[in-house]
Amino acid sequence: MLPESFLHYFLQYLLRYKTIQSAYTYSSWKFQNKAEPAVHPNQYPKNHLPEIVLAGKSNVGKSSFINTLINRKNLARTSSTPGKTRQINFYNMDNLFYFVDLPGYGYSKMSKEEQFKVGKFIEKYLSIRENIKLIVLILDIRHKPTEDDKLMYNYIRSTNIPFIIIANKADKIAVTKVDKAVDEIKKELNILAGTVIIPFSSERRIYTENAWEEISKLIIK
Repeated sequence: MLPESFLHYFLQYLLRYKTIQSAYTYSSWKFQNKAEPAVHPNQYPKNHLPEIVLAGKSNVGKSSFINTLINRKNLARTSSTPGKTRQINFYNMDNLFYFVDLPGYGYSKMSKEEQFKVGKFIEKYLSIRENIKLIVLILDIRHKPTEDDKLMYNYIRSTNIPFIIIANKADKIAVTKVDKAVDEIKKELNILAGTVIIPFSSERRIYTENAWEEISKLIIK
């Protein structure tokens, strides 16, 4: 059996040299059994690992995005109940980096008081956390961005933190319509030139290499 230190550095090698498909199929990923939840800064992880933050409306597929990238079924728990997650969940990826799942926005049944509370601790995290290397805004490729999507996009831009956009659920539309749908997102959000938008499908597990390539640029120096 290979020593743990070798496996750890082998994964760094895979990401550093962009053998992205190998990283995706790497079978020795080590995870904690559950997320590290937080709503206050004193609950954030203390180990200073890079953090890849996932933002998006409720039920857009943030948990499925994590599970698809690491080729696992249920590390990040998916829910059939929109708006259920009301804390920041930190997923430790083999002590190399964290995926950070923010609570989904835009859930109409959440009380105004609860929306305000959740919004404040998300804003606090994004404004003070120095470990954040990339924000991934996940949208539903089938629909025009909502007003909440537009607000989040503009807020992310204002942070000056690197970000990309994942246009999820690409399997739900015809392949011939994907480019047009991406162009529609660009138009609705008034996207800046050079912004990376990646079509994605958790169901069909397509475009994972593209997402890994963007992530690896920022977590491996």
